[in-house]
Order: sequence, then C-alpha cells, then structure tokens
Amino acid sequence: MNLPWRSIPLWLGALCLLAIGVAALAAPVLVGSDPLAMVARPYLWPGQNAAHWLGTDMLGRDLWSGLVYGARVSLRIGLEAGVCTALLGLAIGCLAGYFGGWVDNLLMRVTELFQIMPSLIFTLVLVIILGPRVDTLVLGIAATAWPNVARLARGEAQRLAGMEFVQAARVIGMSEARILWVHILPNALMPVLAMLAMLVGHAILTEAALAFLGLSDPNVVSWGSMIGAGRDVLRTAWYMTALPGLAIFFTVAALGLLGGALNDWLNPRRGGLQ
Repeated sequence: MNLPWRSIPLWLGALCLLAIGVAALAAPVLVGSDPLAMVARPYLWPGQNAAHWLGTDMLGRDLWSGLVYGARVSLRIGLEAGVCTALLGLAIGCLAGYFGGWVDNLLMRVTELFQIMPSLIFTLVLVIILGPRVDTLVLGIAATAWPNVARLARGEAQRLAGMEFVQAARVIGMSEARILWVHILPNALMPVLAMLAMLVGHAILTEAALAFLGLSDPNVVSWGSMIGAGRDVLRTAWYMTALPGLAIFFTVAALGLLGGALNDWLNPRRGGLQ
C-alpha cells in the first residue's frame, strides 16, 4: 500500500484545511474585535470601509471577525460530531459483525430504525428538546449519522472474524473481548478513518442547516449562525449569507478531496493509490 504523497486532491484538501485551521487558531491575532460586538454602522458592504473590509451585518458586527471566529465553532462541531459518529458506529458495527446471531440481528434492526428516520428532522427534534447549544448540536448530529458507519464496520468485522489470525487467537485461548479489542477494532478502524473527513463535512453542513432554521447556539458565532442571521435580508444584503456560505463550501470541498484520497489509501479493497 503506497503512501499517497503524489495525490493532488490530498494536497489540495490538506492545504486548504490547514489554512482554515491556522486562521481559526490565530483568530485573536487576525481580528481585533469580538464577533458579537457591534463595532460599526450596519449594512456596510465588502470593500466599503477599510477597517471592516468584508462589511458588517444588520447589527453592525464585523463579518471578517465572524468568519474567523466562526471557523473555530464550525470546525469544533464538525470534528467532535465526526469523531463521536465514527466511534459509535464502529462500536456497534464491530459488535454486530463479530458476534453475529441475535446480537447482529438486534443491533442491525436498531440501525435500520435510525436509517429510516429523516436524519435532519430527528436531529432537529433532539436539538429543540435539549436546547440549541454546541454540545447538544454535536450530540444530535452524532445520534443520527452513525448507521452508515455501523454498516461499514459490520462488514469489516464479519470479514475479519473468519480470518486465520482471529481463528489462531481463539485456539490459544484469547477471550472474545480481547480478540475484539486487539484484532477486530484496530483493523476495522481503517475504512472508518477514511470516512471521517466526510463525517466532519456532513456535521458542518447539518449545523448550518439547523442554524438557518434558527437553532444555533446564541452565545457563539458559527458559519451556520451567520447564514441564519442573514436569512431575512437575503435579497437586499446577500453578502451576509454568501460569505459564510463560501467558507462552508470550500471547507466541505476540501474535506471531500481529503476523504477521497484517504479512502483510496486506507481502504484495503482498493489496494491503495498507485
């Protein structure tokens, strides 16, 4: 399995994400104002004022400050929700695929139950019940996005359960729990890691959709909350939604490029990049 150092999509995605991540970490240095502070006249268009070069929103908040600080919140929600989704799906899928029988039937019926529910509506209901905060957004997204990961992990666990090294582990008396922890989980992790970038992108888009419906955390600024705030003035001040929308587009596109390259490399059935 060759390392994908010559993969152009990998480098494009990684460099774009690196730039966004550095900007998010360096937010206090790059901008001088609180993204929630009203610092200038409302409805300044991009380029109209040198001190606020990307303009201001309907409350006079600086959009550049919102974009940079919003990257912190959107990336945090995406990463936390993506990791929680991957871990939950990996655990359920490995248990179902390795043990089979009634365990597999039970866990797969639960998985199918979550799959047939409209994921956005289910997430919406959870956030409404628990309240629109960053942690509940992460929980709501992870609670509805794990079934596809579970099915992938289940298939890998079923394949691994019949392999010689697992049979040898049983012969020498290794417990089922130890086999699952030492042999099944690490090997089933690779294809799930390849999905992680896609899961992060999905979480960022879901948060933006919820924020557009007014279910963002009011105490922080995210790209989604900026889009939601500009919803009512979309015709007269479209830049308020276009700027965070472009930020989401480039981030999700970069995650897609990175995820595709990692899938080619980490998925054992593809044989790696040539």
